[in-house]
Amino acid sequence: MGENDLTKATGVSVATFGGDVHVEWDPAAVTPLGQLPFFIDFLKTAELFDPWVEDCPLTYQSPNAPSRRDVLGTILLSVLAGHRLYAHITSMRCDGVNPGMLGMSRVLSEDSIRRAFRSISAGDCQVWQRDHLSRCYESLLEEPWILDMDTTVKPLYGRQEGAVVDFNPRKPGRPSHVYHTYFVGTLRLVLDVEVQAGNHSSSKHSREGLFDFIDDLPDECHPEFLRGDSGFDNEATIKEAEERQLPYLFKLRQTAVVKRLIEKLFKHESWVEAGQGWEGTESHLRLSGRSANRRVVVLRTRSSQEHPDGGRSPKRIRPG
Repeated sequence: MGENDLTKATGVSVATFGGDVHVEWDPAAVTPLGQLPFFIDFLKTAELFDPWVEDCPLTYQSPNAPSRRDVLGTILLSVLAGHRLYAHITSMRCDGVNPGMLGMSRVLSEDSIRRAFRSISAGDCQVWQRDHLSRCYESLLEEPWILDMDTTVKPLYGRQEGAVVDFNPRKPGRPSHVYHTYFVGTLRLVLDVEVQAGNHSSSKHSREGLFDFIDDLPDECHPEFLRGDSGFDNEATIKEAEERQLPYLFKLRQTAVVKRLIEKLFKHESWVEAGQGWEGTESHLRLSGRSANRRVVVLRTRSSQEHPDGGRSPKRIRPG
């Protein structure tokens, strides 16, 4: 046999700094994402990928432009590979297996992906993404569930749209984004996330999106109640919930008025067992700037540290 045929049949030994290595060639294509075919099978069987591509508002005028399938497929593969930067897309361009299984003709460059959605309005993309995301969870919401709200500050490095210096508990002085997240309580199933500028950490910036999200749900999928920390305990959010007859449960800030109410309730004997070592009682309170008296529930449990007076440590929450 010739030298090339011998090499293909038996491989070749090469010297490296780690010692001699025996190398052989296999004609089969190889991919670093070996488990991805199973997920692609799920996308095809559940009819999730094709409708997502067809409904995408992305359009091109040039006859040489890439197809929507190649654009969205490249983004999908990049996300599944755990990429965090556009530059990481380049590492997939040698993958000759997974793109074909998604029906793609090629993996696009990072620059093509950067430019793809520049001409599309954020509103059109939001409607497209929310409609298809709701297909994955809407049937679950027919069971009783709790809508939890939370805000998360994400420090940023580099130049990004909306990178603003504001409240940042982990990296003070560094620009950030704020993630306003809605998810199913206990399951921690994320339903939607609004990415806003770093100076929009207040709950007032997510109020419109929150109630738009709720109003878009079918009546049978509405949550049993809303739940959030003290940042959501404001008159505007409460009135929006009450107008929809939607119960809510928000923590109270420890203002002077709240502390006086707790001290007053703490002296009473009308505490009832609340389960798991907690006791509870309730009252009504109208805070400054509020339109009505609202129900307040106070819970208490034994403190992990002994108090000098031998009492109990009160914990405060407030339901609607």
